[in-house]
Order: sequence, then C-alpha cells, then structure tokens
Amino acid sequence: MVKRIGFGDAPCPVARALDVIGDGWSLLIVRDAFDGVRRFSEFQASLGIAKGILASRLRDLTRNAILETAPASDGSAYREYVLTQKGRSLFLVVVALRQWGEDHLYRSGEARSSLVDVETNEPVPRLDLRTHAGLSLAPEMTRVKKVEETR
Repeated sequence: MVKRIGFGDAPCPVARALDVIGDGWSLLIVRDAFDGVRRFSEFQASLGIAKGILASRLRDLTRNAILETAPASDGSAYREYVLTQKGRSLFLVVVALRQWGEDHLYRSGEARSSLVDVETNEPVPRLDLRTHAGLSLAPEMTRVKKVEETR
C-alpha cells in the first residue's frame, strides 16, 4: 500500500486545506452535517459508507476541529457530531463545489437537489468572487504570491 503524503507543513494554503478535508468522504460528511445529520448511524445511512471508514473520517474531522461531539439533543446516552465554527466556515467551499457540479456534471433538465434560502425558498445566488473595486474576478486577474516573495 502506498503511504499518503501529508501536506500539513506545505507553504500553500490549498495543500494544507486538502490535507484536512481533501478526502471525498470527509467533504460528504461535512455536507451532511450542514444538512442536519448528527449521529454516526445517520451518517452511515446517508452515505452508505463502511463503519470503519466513517469512524476514521469522523475521528480525523474531530481531531482537526471541524466537528466536535456533544451530548445527544434528545437526552439519550448517545453523542452527536456538530460542526465547529471552523467547520461551519467550510460552507462556502461546499456551496462552491455544489455550484461547480451543477454547472458541469448534469445534463440539461436532469433532476438534482438544490440549495434554497429557507425564508424565501428561492435558489441561493451564485457565488461570485469580486475585486476590491467590485468587479467580477477572473483567474487571469490573480497570481499567487509565493513565500519566497514575502521574505
């Protein structure tokens, strides 16, 4: 088996983020947590994931402070997984992936879930990155300032 390379010390924020949440199962667990899934059995039922893999991903997400455990909301002896503030800040990432998937992975008219505003029941607006001047920001309008440049 090939050993996974860690990016926890990488100078690139994208690499470090992927080190924590880059696994597909981890992002789907976070997605489900945004949808209100809180218990191990609920995650397993929603995802169809093996118990061992789910336990491992939940442990990693908890260790990285994306999720935390809390007493069950129904007062039972169970523990529930809830998003931390750090985990909740992944909302834009999940929405961006959702919108990219909507744009590129569905045929015209194909049924899919949609993200709606709970007050209006209207679709959530498209994410749009903007410059300080308010212009829509395209990739060619940016560059990565490498660590070497900041020293």
